[in-house]
Amino acid sequence: MSKSGGSRFIGFFTLSLILLGLYIVYTGAISITELILGLISAFIVSYIFSREWIQDTGKLTLKRLAILLAYFVKYFTIIEAKAHWSVVKAILSPNMKIKPAIVRVPHSLETDFAIVTVANSITNTPGTVTLEVDDEGKALFVHWLFAETTEDEEAREKISKEFEEWAKLIFER
Repeated sequence: MSKSGGSRFIGFFTLSLILLGLYIVYTGAISITELILGLISAFIVSYIFSREWIQDTGKLTLKRLAILLAYFVKYFTIIEAKAHWSVVKAILSPNMKIKPAIVRVPHSLETDFAIVTVANSITNTPGTVTLEVDDEGKALFVHWLFAETTEDEEAREKISKEFEEWAKLIFER
């Protein structure tokens, strides 16, 4: 097998595992039939998209995948729970203390995958929505329900700094 063929297989296999994992998490699949259906679906999607999505297989390491897994676990258990709780408190409060604003959040990310990961993490966190990605200005424009500041760097510190650090570990280092 040629090096490029081996690289393509690594990309295909890695993407298949990630997609199968997501399928299991989101569907709660536990029966053998569901797992086989998930595996077939993952293989089909991986076959179609792995060449486009995974161009540098040298970055596909177990360490990066472990960091990605740790990020998802932390994000979906701790960060999401805190954000949901703050929105629930605001909604149930007799005098909602919201202070909506659109803020510019600069970033130092280089890859599209890292930028998309941060933008999606912001959007999936209740109380914030990424509205636009400014590639030239290296910034995200975010609607923030509980705006604590309108200063760029302070907004970055409050909204996206932790997401950026994780995205760099996963996609850029």
